[in-house]
Amino acid sequence: MQYPKTRLVYGTLDDTELLTTEASNADIVLHCADCDHVASANALVTGLTRSGKKTYLIHTSGTGVLSFEDFETNTYGMRREKVYDDWDKIGEVTSLPDSALHRNVDKIILGSNDVSAGNIQSAIVCPPCIYGPGRGPDNQKSVQVYDMSKAALKRMKGFVVGDGKNMWTQVHVQDLSEVFLALVTAALSPDGGKATWNKEGYYFAESGEFCWGDIGTKIGEIAFKNKLINHEGVDNVSKEEADEMRPMGSYLWGESSCVLGYAVF
Repeated sequence: MQYPKTRLVYGTLDDTELLTTEASNADIVLHCADCDHVASANALVTGLTRSGKKTYLIHTSGTGVLSFEDFETNTYGMRREKVYDDWDKIGEVTSLPDSALHRNVDKIILGSNDVSAGNIQSAIVCPPCIYGPGRGPDNQKSVQVYDMSKAALKRMKGFVVGDGKNMWTQVHVQDLSEVFLALVTAALSPDGGKATWNKEGYYFAESGEFCWGDIGTKIGEIAFKNKLINHEGVDNVSKEEADEMRPMGSYLWGESSCVLGYAVF
């Protein structure tokens, strides 16, 4: 076995009693499975609270939480100038509208210290568009750019959503893994190390920004050059057309989500 000391526990996110039991026996829990699954988040908090000791809960969210304005106004492919950061104005991030994606679970994690009478120390890692090959034994690729490439190949022409001016932030998956490693290392240190936890323990992992119009255009150029598609150039597709290519395609390729991450520990 590649990891001989690993103990596997089989179940699903809906097996809340199992999650609660396992969490109650843990010192550190990393929740990386589903940032929208309320029941599993509650089960983990319940289990860690039940342990009655100081524990750490590291949760994975996503910067789609910042796209609420595009959802509210039904706008896609539009550039927005707002940039959120995890340092000077963290209160903006931790008090987003309840209508925002992932916000319902974010609130559970942010409130875990209070409901556990101070025993749970929580941190939320909020990555943007992830790229690069994974180093783990399972999934080796991410979603957004890969699925956009797949859709372009299927329709035989590149595309952008709307005007394609919307901006997003990016992170290499191996850099992202270093953030989780740093948080676990901090959790193993006395008093949580140098990491920030709980109400201000919110971490954007980013290494720059890009425009989705540039991505769509480059996919089309490369695919046409290599004779993988029949048509040169790109189409400007609607929300509905993007969603037909891939569930929530309009969100993945057509909305804005820009962040700055400063945390060093």
